[in-house]
Amino acid sequence: MPIPTRPLGQTGRDVSLFGLGGEGVLRTWGEERAAVRVIDRALDQGVTYCDSAPAYAGSLDYYGAALGERRKNIFLASKTHDQTRDGALRLLDETFRRARTDYLDLWQLHDLRTLDDLDRIFGKGGAMEALLQAKADGRVKHLGLTGHHDPAILLEAMRRFRFDTVLVALNAADVHRMPFITSVLAEAQRQQMGVIAMKTCAQKRLLTRMSMAEALSYVWSLPGVSLAVVGCETEAEVDENAEIARRFQPMPSEAMRELETRTARDAWAFGYFKRP
Repeated sequence: MPIPTRPLGQTGRDVSLFGLGGEGVLRTWGEERAAVRVIDRALDQGVTYCDSAPAYAGSLDYYGAALGERRKNIFLASKTHDQTRDGALRLLDETFRRARTDYLDLWQLHDLRTLDDLDRIFGKGGAMEALLQAKADGRVKHLGLTGHHDPAILLEAMRRFRFDTVLVALNAADVHRMPFITSVLAEAQRQQMGVIAMKTCAQKRLLTRMSMAEALSYVWSLPGVSLAVVGCETEAEVDENAEIARRFQPMPSEAMRELETRTARDAWAFGYFKRP
């Protein structure tokens, strides 16, 4: 059975329900053999969405070593953490060199946290100028934003520009504090954006309360979610997540509420990535 796919917003592209995240073994240095094995296994399993960023240690180099002719078969996403026009364009050139590609399917603003971030990015000489220039030049196909710190910041960024996608933290503990589900996810649906979920098991913290299948199924059952990216340490973890995706059935609302109840205690720990 292939991994199910869903449309990524209005990009015109369908992507695998499980995407390979930029964490795990990909966020290391000097682990090329292990990282390439994980990438190869993901592509063999039918993963079509691959996440990376210059800030993720050697992940871009690992993709450059692994992809080759398979590059054309995947949706490759990367990011800029530099919030200036010139700095972001330099990062884009570095991304192409390290990943051994000449285009990105998706280029995203990385980890938006404050209004000052937005003012720099959207101001004169800010990174938004780089994103628009790179898209006009055909070097990137789609534009997105990412964040897990504060829903209000993502909402404000989405008000300032109509992005194609949002990469956002979504999991079964989200409802208890500063929820992204009822704010960012709801607005993304309204704008018909592609939604990429991250931190679905909160770096395995949630696995003390539920299985990985439950954690992923909860997120995939949220309306408007296109896929979830998961960082993998080993080929076995890739296999597990691919099999969960193949067997996925939408979770009844009662089961989703039960998972939320399980996470009520220690909700702060499960939302460690949100602002205090």
